[in-house]
Amino acid sequence: MEPIYKRILLKLSGEGLAGENKTGINPSVVARLAAEISEIRQLGVQVCLVIGGGNFFRGAKNAGAMMDRSVADQIGMLATVMNALTMKSALNSLNCPATVYSGLSIPQVCDTYSFRNALRSLENGEVVIFAGGTGSPYFTTDTGAALRATEMHCDVLMKATQVDGVYSADPRHNADAKRYDSISYAEVLEKHLDVMDMTALAMLRDTGIPTMIFAQAEDKALLKAVCGKVRHTIVK
Repeated sequence: MEPIYKRILLKLSGEGLAGENKTGINPSVVARLAAEISEIRQLGVQVCLVIGGGNFFRGAKNAGAMMDRSVADQIGMLATVMNALTMKSALNSLNCPATVYSGLSIPQVCDTYSFRNALRSLENGEVVIFAGGTGSPYFTTDTGAALRATEMHCDVLMKATQVDGVYSADPRHNADAKRYDSISYAEVLEKHLDVMDMTALAMLRDTGIPTMIFAQAEDKALLKAVCGKVRHTIVK
């Protein structure tokens, strides 16, 4: 297994950490993902990581009429911090150094995001976990991931999802959905395909960072993806 990228930002779904439980954290799933991330690092790949918070709370979806959207998004950002701390502990248990940098300032819990410190940690061989989104409401974790991938000069943003690539429609509900092996950001934006939010897509398009979309559930999916050995779609 030879990696095809040297520096990556890996975006994992929060729901993926829950496994069959659907909500919360499944320790066996976290342990499996941590082992793969540690193995990727051992291949000499510099790893940035963003984990969504949907296994606990989704800001825009869970806000409801009684909660301001800004407050809902702050709760969602805190959910990503919980997932990040969980993954950091799992990585550390494998003797894999990892640091959490949060867009929200909660110094009693983790380091506040600093471009210089995060880049230094990455270059020192640590897995750098970005939590708390951008630190501001109305931005998704996809946008936060695109921003951090740009700031860290990553070769690719690798988004692990529930499906094995980009489709013209949700293949779980439409058997006639067309799958793309590769597609441009312009076409994704034009067709409003469900890849990630438009702000993230536009940022990645403008900075020239490609996005790899692949299924998180496949065995050794993260390791295979870094080596180009998993079924995927490249958006560029």
